[in-house]
Amino acid sequence: MLSELELRSIIETSFLPKRCECTKAEDASLTIKVFDDRDRDRVDLEVKGINADKLDSSRAICNLITGLREDLKHTHVPVLQRAGGRAH
Repeated sequence: MLSELELRSIIETSFLPKRCECTKAEDASLTIKVFDDRDRDRVDLEVKGINADKLDSSRAICNLITGLREDLKHTHVPVLQRAGGRAH
């Protein structure tokens, strides 16, 4: 299992050159925010409630990042929130 710092680094750098912020809540779930290229304060995508315990392999992390990139491509709403979080 990766440390929290390693996991955050992998997720955040996978969206470069966009700014990405990955935070861990008290319940150990992750929130990932991807920001707009031009307006660095505007959130293009926000996903809450990601179960960090399920990100236990490179495949799981890759699937999460791929899903988030697809969501980012197809969203026209500045902030996407999922109450239940991702299944990953």
